[in-house]
Amino acid sequence: MRQEIKHAGIIGGIIIALVVGIGLYFISLDQTAKVIQFTPLEPKSNSNQFTSEQNLPDESQFPLAPNLVGITGYVNTTPEDLQAKLKDKVVLYDFWTYSCINCIRTFPYLKAWNEKYSDKGLVIVGIHSPEFEFEKDINNVKMATAKYGLTYPVVLDSDHKTWDAFGNRYWPAEYITDYRGHIRHTHFGEGNYDETEKVIQQLLDERAQQLGLNVNMNQSLVNIPEHQFGLQQTPELYFGYSFSIGRNFIGNHEGFQPEQTVSYTLPETFQQDHFYLAGKWDNFADSMKLESDNGKIVLPYYAKDVHIVATGPGTDIQIQVDGKPLTLDNAGLDTKNSQAHIAENRLYNLVSDKSPGGHILTITAHPGFQIFTFTFG
Repeated sequence: MRQEIKHAGIIGGIIIALVVGIGLYFISLDQTAKVIQFTPLEPKSNSNQFTSEQNLPDESQFPLAPNLVGITGYVNTTPEDLQAKLKDKVVLYDFWTYSCINCIRTFPYLKAWNEKYSDKGLVIVGIHSPEFEFEKDINNVKMATAKYGLTYPVVLDSDHKTWDAFGNRYWPAEYITDYRGHIRHTHFGEGNYDETEKVIQQLLDERAQQLGLNVNMNQSLVNIPEHQFGLQQTPELYFGYSFSIGRNFIGNHEGFQPEQTVSYTLPETFQQDHFYLAGKWDNFADSMKLESDNGKIVLPYYAKDVHIVATGPGTDIQIQVDGKPLTLDNAGLDTKNSQAHIAENRLYNLVSDKSPGGHILTITAHPGFQIFTFTFG
């Protein structure tokens, strides 16, 4: 009997270890890439491998990149200029959306690669595929490209036509093609920057050899510190009822009530990684908007940085952490005197602590404040 119990314990331990390991894998993926549930196209085998051979590989191994379809706008380029620019070039297609913190953290690398390799035969194309309705506005996208200093071509994929053509599901996502247009490398999310740059270098070298070009390739790699993720972090929290399926983190007993104005009251106790509302809030598909004179959001979280995607009529919100105003040690880039001015449709950094930890965030807002999501880092 004791031997049977021992065997059962061993088997149970193995099962638990497997479950924990799988869980940690999906947590790490969520921290580096935002996922949307579109059905991807099936890639051909070996489409994510890269060859170091000097001759061209067997092209049947690598799918051709789809055309850019359904494009609704152009930034830093025109349709004619972009078509001419892509001819016989190594192309990095970057899927992004401007309110995504994971995307924003990749910009320093993309900008550095553009500066380093654009005269060697690399073209970066930013494919802006929005998550929220306001991100379809070309003026908002132009504002974001100017703010972050993105000078390479950007196309607006507002209806996800090109997203679907690539079978993409992630922000950010990189697809790199050789000069003949075959996808030779893909990467989803943040990280692996050295690997991606080495692919760029080798594809540019391959292009130079095949086209008989004399290109001096600098084999050094861009040296930019990567964002460090903690082992524990609150997941992204959405305020739109259409985003809440399978990830409903509103803590009020009133819950989501689609297209209704709901009076919320704070409970006596709060659960970690859930947000709580006070005041009258409109429930929209992608957000919530405050209607009463004053409202609050209370969030017990675990993270280093706290961001919100929000908009408003140009009024300030007040921010407290653990019941105290922000200080120089934990104030975010968009906060001053424990306040943030909310006007544009964009991502706002409210809290930036020195290290990850568990805290309670309180936001006091005023009529017209509209919030889409919390994101963390």
